[in-house]
Amino acid sequence: MRIHRLEISAFGPFAGTEQIDFDRLSAHGLFLLNGPTGAGKTSVLDAICFALYGSVPGARQEGKRLRSDHAEAAAEPRVTCEFSAKGRRFEVSRIPAWNRPSARGRNGFTEQKANTLLRERVDGQWIEKSGRNDEAGAEISSVLGMDRDQFTRVVMLPQGDFAAFLRSKPADRLDLLQSLFGTQRFEAVEQELARRAADSRTEVASLNGQLELLLAQARSQAEPPEQGLPSALPEPEDPEELLIWLQDCAAERAASLQSEADQAEAQRNGSAKRLEAAAARAARQAKLSAAERRRLAAEDAAPELEEKAKRLRLHRRAEVLGGQLQAVDKAGEAEERAAKAMTAAADELRAAVLVDPELSALSAAGGQSDDNPGAPFFEGAVVRSELSRLKSLRAVLEERLPDEARLAGMVARGTELQTTLNQLREERRAGAAALDSLRAEAAGLLARVMPLEELAAEAQLRTKEAAAAEELVALVSRHIAAVRVCSGVAERHRLARDEHQNHRQRWLDLREERLANAAAELASQLLPAEPCPVCGSPEHPAPAPAATAALAVAEAERDAQEACEAAEAVLAALEAEFADVRQEVAVLAAQGGDTPPDEARAEAAFAKERADQAVRAAAELAAGRERQTELDGQITAAESAQAATESRIAKAESTLQEVLEQADALDGALLKLRAGFQTLGGRITSLSGTTALLERTDAARTSLEQARLRTGEARQQLEQALPDSGFDSADAARSVLLPAPDAAVLEAAIRAGQDEAARVGELFAGEELTLAARELETDGPLDAGELERLRVEAAAAERTARQAVVAAGLADKSVLTVRRIAGDYARLAASGQGPRERAALLTAVSEAARGAGDNTYRMSLNSYVLAARLEQVAIAASERLIGMSDGRYTLQHTDAKAARGAKSGLGLEVVDQWTGHRRDTATLSGGESFMASLSLALGLADVVQQESGGVDIETLFVDEGFGSLDEQALEQVMDALEGLRDGGRVVGLVSHVPEMKQRISTQLQVVKGRNGSALHISDDAVS
Repeated sequence: MRIHRLEISAFGPFAGTEQIDFDRLSAHGLFLLNGPTGAGKTSVLDAICFALYGSVPGARQEGKRLRSDHAEAAAEPRVTCEFSAKGRRFEVSRIPAWNRPSARGRNGFTEQKANTLLRERVDGQWIEKSGRNDEAGAEISSVLGMDRDQFTRVVMLPQGDFAAFLRSKPADRLDLLQSLFGTQRFEAVEQELARRAADSRTEVASLNGQLELLLAQARSQAEPPEQGLPSALPEPEDPEELLIWLQDCAAERAASLQSEADQAEAQRNGSAKRLEAAAARAARQAKLSAAERRRLAAEDAAPELEEKAKRLRLHRRAEVLGGQLQAVDKAGEAEERAAKAMTAAADELRAAVLVDPELSALSAAGGQSDDNPGAPFFEGAVVRSELSRLKSLRAVLEERLPDEARLAGMVARGTELQTTLNQLREERRAGAAALDSLRAEAAGLLARVMPLEELAAEAQLRTKEAAAAEELVALVSRHIAAVRVCSGVAERHRLARDEHQNHRQRWLDLREERLANAAAELASQLLPAEPCPVCGSPEHPAPAPAATAALAVAEAERDAQEACEAAEAVLAALEAEFADVRQEVAVLAAQGGDTPPDEARAEAAFAKERADQAVRAAAELAAGRERQTELDGQITAAESAQAATESRIAKAESTLQEVLEQADALDGALLKLRAGFQTLGGRITSLSGTTALLERTDAARTSLEQARLRTGEARQQLEQALPDSGFDSADAARSVLLPAPDAAVLEAAIRAGQDEAARVGELFAGEELTLAARELETDGPLDAGELERLRVEAAAAERTARQAVVAAGLADKSVLTVRRIAGDYARLAASGQGPRERAALLTAVSEAARGAGDNTYRMSLNSYVLAARLEQVAIAASERLIGMSDGRYTLQHTDAKAARGAKSGLGLEVVDQWTGHRRDTATLSGGESFMASLSLALGLADVVQQESGGVDIETLFVDEGFGSLDEQALEQVMDALEGLRDGGRVVGLVSHVPEMKQRISTQLQVVKGRNGSALHISDDAVS
């Protein structure tokens, strides 16, 4: 991540708008942010953190104090930061929540909510990404690969928290390192192993549960519901023996219950036979009593039946005259209805004569009937004559109906021809416009095609030029990569040379020290009574002291010599590699690879644009020629269509004139026949109604005459039949005549009484009642208590037998069920061996991966991977710390087992080269802690930047801490920081130390004033 520009408005101590060009500061690699105490140096870092994450570090997170107290009341606070990360360039602008003056707001202010705008530069244009606080924050965190706390620990170390990572707990280091190095996949592996192990254990537990369930089912099937299983059961450790024993128990119980069921069945049959005999005797006695009651009832009903029979006989005599009586009644009713119909028809006809012109001939024919002087009537001959005339007229009109239909067809044909003519004229107009458009397009197309022919001819040549330019761009990229590799090899060669010189110097220093202590070394080899190798004396009165130190120096000299030789071998290998990469750079430069990249890309873009232009011209030329051919065909077709349309228009006009003339002649001929009606059909409908009225009137007169004749005939027939029936008059016959339902009920009652008397006689003559009478005379009536006792006894025997049969059936089923369960248990136990072994293996692997089980170091898989990364960080940090501490301190990763079972793997300790002892990082002094944590931060940035896919940290900010260093330590720290320029990293320092102001020429100065602070960049040191 690299910051390019920062703009601050009404934020912190800055009342106005301040702009910082970080690209200008970054050009020097190292710059100093200085100014008086309270001027706002740390506020610049706060502004960067607020722009990226919406909050400021540490204890300064109180958002209400972000707006400047020096700014105008209406000035809007805003921070805008332009930065790049992962090859993309962004601009984020944030406004904190603040109170804007308002005359209508509460207490004179209106609360303004926080706002964020995130944009990305794509192809030279700023594209808006998000306008929401949460979305913009998530996008920035994803691009940077760090949240706010991680950013302030690795990139921007706020005042007071400089050594937080150095002294943090392993759990905190794990979160930060995992985010920076992206090792979540190893944590996912741990979770997946744990999930699979849990699934396997669940599967085994399910199998065990199924086996236990089968055993429980076998026990429940073999166990008698009343007394349970015997107490002498096999041990549960041998389930197969238990299942065999349960099968035997179930078989024995089934045999015993079957024997009990047979005995109960025999008892049930005996009880049922005794009950059946007693019940039959009781039923015969009951039937005998019922028959006696029915005989008495029949004797009591005999007089009433005789009276009903007499009434029925009279009804039968009168029923002989029923037909004549009904005929007289019906004829009278029919005559009355016919008279009413005649009166209604005459009234309707007289009313129609007054309004219907077709009935004008009947206007004077109304009169009075002889039979009914008050009713109007018309003579039958007059009505029939008028009816005949109207039917003839209707026939004439119906013959002319086709002419009216033909007239309607002519009118419709004329309308259709007029519509067709209008459409043809519109087609002629549209066709003419389309033809003009096609001719204009053909002329314009010809003018555009001619200039394209020359440009299209160069398409092949320009395509080859573009390919050559692209090859040059690739060659330049290879040259740049080779130069970068060469720079890296050169740096490693320089470091190896320095390493070799250091080892050689140490070897020479130790050699000189050993020679200086040669006497002590010789003295260490003297033995009593042995001659001295120097003077030859066997006595050694005063040998040189410190023999033990001399031996240590000699051993150290040998180690230093071996280290020097190893460093020399590494240096020789790097010299050969350096020569190879320099040769590759020279070859690529000779092929044009040293061409400036921008120039090569510009030439490639220009050549590609020329080639694309020629290819487009060739395509446009082919398309234009094809379109021209299509236009020629379309113009020819359009001209033919116009000629055909003109012909159809002339034909339609002629036909329309002829149809209109024929329609006028036919309409004049039909006008008289309509007689004022709209159509002939209308007059025919009116005539049909009038004709129907005359027909109804004539029919009513005929019906009345016929009804009078039928009434006279019915009365004559009734008078002739009365003497033979035995009745004096029709009224006497009607008085005894019963309705059909009453007669049927009376006849049914008589027949039922007679049938009941016959059935009672048959009952007493039957064998069953005869037997019942003998039993009653000999044995007397059956006791009801005896019958109930037999019934209770039979019911009890039935229940006992049924329960015994059910119990025996269940016992047989239990035997089969226990056998099936035993087979299922054997198959399930055999199939569970594989899952148990797999569950044990997965559980052991999962426990080891999460730092438990056989993992004695208590280190998870994720911690193991991060421990390797931390070891790399410690090595990289030690390279910085050695220079800062004058070779005294190095940082070392430790995976020692933590106390009280805590997880291990992410420990750090300091190695003191002066004493050779290791100690905790918390034991460092203030200045030493500053140097160690700064080295650790720089080493962390180096390792993260080298990791593929890791976070690219190009900018570091260090806020204070230099005041804890002495003059020599400050010089060493500054040398290490200035060495970062070679790697392209930018470091911003915040400090009050005067020596740093003299040492660092590029400065971002904060000027404090009564109306707020201001910023400006200085490229020269200010004393």
